[in-house]
Amino acid sequence: MSTSSSLDSAESNGSNVWAYKAAFDKRYQKFLDEVTPYYAYRWIGTVVILGLFMLRIFILQGFYIVTYALGIYLLNLFLAFLQPKFDPSLEMDITENEGEEGPSLPTQADEEFKPFIRRLPEFKFWYSSTKAIVISLFCTFFPFFDIPVFWPILLIYFCILFAITMKRQIKHMRKYNYVPFDIGKKAYNGKK
Repeated sequence: MSTSSSLDSAESNGSNVWAYKAAFDKRYQKFLDEVTPYYAYRWIGTVVILGLFMLRIFILQGFYIVTYALGIYLLNLFLAFLQPKFDPSLEMDITENEGEEGPSLPTQADEEFKPFIRRLPEFKFWYSSTKAIVISLFCTFFPFFDIPVFWPILLIYFCILFAITMKRQIKHMRKYNYVPFDIGKKAYNGKK
């Protein structure tokens, strides 16, 4: 009898853990849904967390590998944010090979307007960036992540990588005539 009651209590404890996790997930999703329209406040919070991370790195004078990995990851996210969901260069290669027309961004004035759809939407960019910064900040509390490296080499390599990557991205944007931002775009007022 005592064995079956201990099994029942273990099963109820296990189901309680899953119930708490489900309740937490539900509250977390509700929080994300509520903060979605407040993009300025979301980004301000992310910049504050990034500032805390940078301050911690400055004070500790270490964890340069964590910082470098965070920088590379944020650069990767930023590039995905700048790129269109349907890459015109890939679509041109496909249409040349197959001879079919597919969806693409307009490259000439007489082509039909197609809206710019990002490969990585703004909310996912913010969410992934914030999560990465929080994880990096968390990693700075464990000394085994503090691998001794000569940080100026990492900094120079990151700056070179950033410059080359952004140069290539800007060339791509010019070649296929798309601007991923609203700056400088015409705004049309609808009928009131």
